[in-house]
Amino acid sequence: MILYMNDPKVEVMGEEFLDLPEDTLEHKTRMTPEMLEKRWYQTVYQGDSMPQLTLRAIVMGSFLGGFMALSNLYVGLKTGWGLGVAITACILSYAIHKTMMAAFPRWFSTEMSILENNCMQSTASSAGYSTGGTMTSAISAYLLVTGHHMPWPTLAAWTLFLAALGVFMAIPMKRQMINVEQLKFPSGIAAAETLKSLHSKGAQAALKARSLGIAGVIGGVVAWLRDAGKPFVLPGMLEFPGSIGGYALSKYTISFEMSTIMLAAGAIMGWKIAWSLLLGACLNYGLLAPWMVSLGAIDGAKLGYRAIVSWSTWTGASMMVTSGLFMFALQWKTVLRAFSGAAALLAPKRAKKKNTAAEDAMEAIEVPTSWFLTGTGLSGLGCVAVLCLAFDTRWWMGVIAVLMTFFLSLVACRVTGESDTTPIGAMGKITQLAFGFLAPADIATNLMTASVTAGAAGSSADLLTDLKSGYLLGANPRKQFIAQFLGIFAGTLIVVPAFYLLVPDAASLGTNQWPAPSAQVWAAVAKLLSKGLHALHPTARMGLLCGGAVGILIPLIEKAFPKYQKYIPSATGLGLSMVIPFFNSLSMFLGALIALVLEKKKPVLAERYIITVSSGLIAGESLIGVAIALLAATGLLTPP
Repeated sequence: MILYMNDPKVEVMGEEFLDLPEDTLEHKTRMTPEMLEKRWYQTVYQGDSMPQLTLRAIVMGSFLGGFMALSNLYVGLKTGWGLGVAITACILSYAIHKTMMAAFPRWFSTEMSILENNCMQSTASSAGYSTGGTMTSAISAYLLVTGHHMPWPTLAAWTLFLAALGVFMAIPMKRQMINVEQLKFPSGIAAAETLKSLHSKGAQAALKARSLGIAGVIGGVVAWLRDAGKPFVLPGMLEFPGSIGGYALSKYTISFEMSTIMLAAGAIMGWKIAWSLLLGACLNYGLLAPWMVSLGAIDGAKLGYRAIVSWSTWTGASMMVTSGLFMFALQWKTVLRAFSGAAALLAPKRAKKKNTAAEDAMEAIEVPTSWFLTGTGLSGLGCVAVLCLAFDTRWWMGVIAVLMTFFLSLVACRVTGESDTTPIGAMGKITQLAFGFLAPADIATNLMTASVTAGAAGSSADLLTDLKSGYLLGANPRKQFIAQFLGIFAGTLIVVPAFYLLVPDAASLGTNQWPAPSAQVWAAVAKLLSKGLHALHPTARMGLLCGGAVGILIPLIEKAFPKYQKYIPSATGLGLSMVIPFFNSLSMFLGALIALVLEKKKPVLAERYIITVSSGLIAGESLIGVAIALLAATGLLTPP
């Protein structure tokens, strides 16, 4: 589309062309980038007409983002998933500020504008998502393979530089992918619609806020009764009667966990992945694990989640890696568009004899290229310095990692804009594979260089989603960028000490409390690339081959039979089921089933409340769960 719009044969249209509907073919093929930006500035932009980058917006975003960082850390260690925080932050901010206005009218006399709340959600997303994702993957994997934590100054600097790199890399991508190419970024559209709904002053806004609050209380109460045991203890697990091969079902993690988080996560993730999770869990824990016990590949005397996953991780990891890379390869057109757009991101605009007022105004509100170059250079150098000083990585390898990160982030952001799915795992695995050849015996380098790619790519994609919301609402992009940048510091301040308190040592990972499935996959790939296949049990090697083949076969079947995709299991779901306990898969399946029934029977109710209630349950239980873990770590609470 970019090449066509810039074709010299395309006639520059008059002012009346700005009135064409945006979804018409004529609009998409005949408007130049300058005309697209002019149209937006004249018809949508309202960043100068209402408050946006205010102290209360930044404080609220930092506060909510800090708590959501804890929530994502908790959920990530449990499931390996990272949850976007923008919509939840919007609803929470609206509810909190309304409460403050009612309770303290003297200090909270005015409502936050819609652009203030948009700025707030950018700060919250930066703090809650950009800073904590690497903790549950590469950092936890580093702890697993080395057996010890890295010093906290190293982790703090690493977290800060990674998040900053992602924020600064999003600068040129925003103008190209959002302003010019008009990529969808569906979650950004959803966040913008949520803000419009909340600021409509209708009953729906109040109902959404109230439902999120009630769900948060329910999730928090469940966590408190289960983990704190006061005033009475809610059992953490409901065990099913029966056995397999003489071992109780609970030994195979076949039980039901008393948690609302997994139910809510299942409701959000969708039906296909959820039923694929249950299918994979039944195959892994009901058939393969008992078989491996009988063969001696899994030690029956130590039977439990850790013993099983030490074998099944190889099958699940290979399935997810080959599926992610193969699906990435199938999107070669997207990849080519991404790389062909790299020149457009950095190329200076042609000098004009005379700029229009709209063009001058756009230059005044967009983030300048100098910020991108300076910020990316400094944060990239910071990442290279930490790699060299803390992990003994050669400086040129660090430079290669940062350069790879820019281009892989470009692809990840484009895929997110087109499909609303960020292939963080695949991006990280590409870097792991590359450094498997460049530094074959260096596990730390393998993990931490891949951490640069995954952390920055995920951060850039998430922040572009936020910027899409601002674009739709007419926000000032430069002010929104500043809000995103400030959120980094709040997130780092919260998530780094929380990680040490929640995960005091390597033995804490791979347990029922913290399965850390994402870290298990990262660690497994790093170990495999450093030691070779001969170190694995023969059945694990067979599982590795079979998992890799299935990871390629499933996308091929989906491509061959597109009409039957809903009946074909998800390779991601099948692979993930082999690195998380059975009870997690079961809960997520039940949550997705409840959501599916509601969508069929009560579609209006489902559309209005599924995301809101699920977000509340996740936020409430995870935050109380983190609070209990912190109280226990400091000796202020003795769990049952």
